[in-house]
Amino acid sequence: MAGYLTTHVLDTARGCPAEGLKIALYQVSGNSHRKLVEMETNADGRTNSPILPQDDFKTGTYELIFFAGDYLRTTGQDEDDPLFLDQVPIRFGMSDPDAHYHVPLLLSPFGYSTYRGS
Repeated sequence: MAGYLTTHVLDTARGCPAEGLKIALYQVSGNSHRKLVEMETNADGRTNSPILPQDDFKTGTYELIFFAGDYLRTTGQDEDDPLFLDQVPIRFGMSDPDAHYHVPLLLSPFGYSTYRGS
């Protein structure tokens, strides 16, 4: 079985999935970034398919960019200008060619957290 990558976003301030949040995935090599895909979260706060499916999976260093500011503005959570959080980058490594990697984001207007999920 080949590896793959999934993600989802939960809006911890509102207590619900973050629907309509744009996410971009980049492959990172040194200071070089190559955009692989851009997706948007669905009503469950997930992408409709793996953000990096088995057919495209390779080990290495990657970066997810979560466009939190756009989402926070759309949902009326933009009291400050400029926003405290705008784009949230998460750089991570994937070393097991057969693993499912899951990188969720727990988001509020003033903080976020992530972890390696399952």
